[in-house]
Amino acid sequence: MEQKSSKSLQKLSELRREHKGLINLMPLQTGGILTDAARVALMEFGDGYSVCDFCEGSLCNVTNPPIRDFVQELLPPFLGCEVATITHGAREGKFMVMHSLAKPGDSIIVDGNKHYTTVVAAERVGLNVIGVPNSGHPEFRVDVNEYVPLIKKHAPKLILLTYPDGNYGNLLDARRLGEIAREYNIPYILNGAYAVGRMPISMEEIGADFIIGSGHKSMASAGPAGVLGMRKKWEETVLRKSGTYSKKDIELLGCSIRGVPLMTLMASFPYVKERVQHWDEQVSKAQWFSAELEKLGFIQLGEKPHRHDLLHFDAPALYEISKRVREKGYFLYKELKERGIWGPQPGLARSFKLSTFAADRQQLGFVIDSFKAILNKYS
Repeated sequence: MEQKSSKSLQKLSELRREHKGLINLMPLQTGGILTDAARVALMEFGDGYSVCDFCEGSLCNVTNPPIRDFVQELLPPFLGCEVATITHGAREGKFMVMHSLAKPGDSIIVDGNKHYTTVVAAERVGLNVIGVPNSGHPEFRVDVNEYVPLIKKHAPKLILLTYPDGNYGNLLDARRLGEIAREYNIPYILNGAYAVGRMPISMEEIGADFIIGSGHKSMASAGPAGVLGMRKKWEETVLRKSGTYSKKDIELLGCSIRGVPLMTLMASFPYVKERVQHWDEQVSKAQWFSAELEKLGFIQLGEKPHRHDLLHFDAPALYEISKRVREKGYFLYKELKERGIWGPQPGLARSFKLSTFAADRQQLGFVIDSFKAILNKYS
């Protein structure tokens, strides 16, 4: 037993990432790759809570490091909101809003492409989750006008839209849903975990009451980290303080992320703020890449023309190969890794997701050529 324990401890002391240095197409990672400034901050603030050195009770009011400036002056205009705070991630932001504005037995209407954490957060509050169905294969579109009959039937306390969704990268008509939310006077949550930090987005322009972002998915931050923006009318409800400890936020359990996640989020922010201005280039790159893979017989799922870097493909030719090779679906992961490419989840060949966000056109050209080579190898 002692020998086994010793080996386990040895493994912990030799932690390494297998895909370091590879072309990264992993949707969960491409928007969260740290900047050089964030890597410096990671080392500087890596000890424990670190940022709490000069805290007088409220994390978001700390001035050294300049957390207060980040939260009060920089985040609101970036998110297009009036009030902002930091969270442990998008799921925590969703739960905070649901828990503050609704009670067990109430209903929430969500899009059919919602992330699983939307449902889990709602279940934790005790809400009835009502989904607006998508159109099915191959586009999986959701018509936001279909929220209306469900609103009339269920009188929900909240509505939520995933923008874009994490399966197909569909960007739905968020502004139209904002008009519907105002017409029926229902608070509207925009889950922008794959939008905030990748593309220009404004809560105010969309007409939402809340906007949620993910630092580790899309804001070049170590995780877990998230941001939550809202209209000022909701500040005292969602960011209410403890009756016993007057400086502590109840929904944040006193205070939010400390240390590395927050400092990397802040250090990367100038870069993130600038990079969203080049979103058109990202969309053009994704559309080109998708068209090239479709020439190989792959089928891009989701809306067309596609307007996001997250792409989902059916790959019938790869699936046929997987049925006759020893590695089964893992053959694709193995072949790509040998060529210096990281992205599709191990074991998946019939369909897979990837993101073009972090790779340039030359790298993506190599990826396209690699898929060609793999198909030729097993033909």
